[in-house]
Amino acid sequence: MSDYRTTDDETVVVKRRSGGTIIAIVIVAAVVIVGLLFATGFWSANVTKEGALPEVSVKGGALPKVDMNSKEVVVGTTKAKVEVPKVETETKTVDVPTIGVKDNKK
Repeated sequence: MSDYRTTDDETVVVKRRSGGTIIAIVIVAAVVIVGLLFATGFWSANVTKEGALPEVSVKGGALPKVDMNSKEVVVGTTKAKVEVPKVETETKTVDVPTIGVKDNKK
């Protein structure tokens, strides 16, 4: 929809988009995003992976035994040189204000 207004010095043209144009832009953007997901392999259709449940056996009152292959976590320490700030203090004699009470009796 276009609206033409004429004033003394200039002509103003206001163009408005209809709701159908905005919906079409949103649909095109969604199709482009889905296409990119398929093209990059991030999203694929009808690909299923078969899996198996682990073997679990349980005796009454005991924890279940599970056959599982996992990675080993290794924890330790190593020597490394790290810059640490050094804070030094020194003792100086300075004048410090004092507060006291003086008795004026003679």
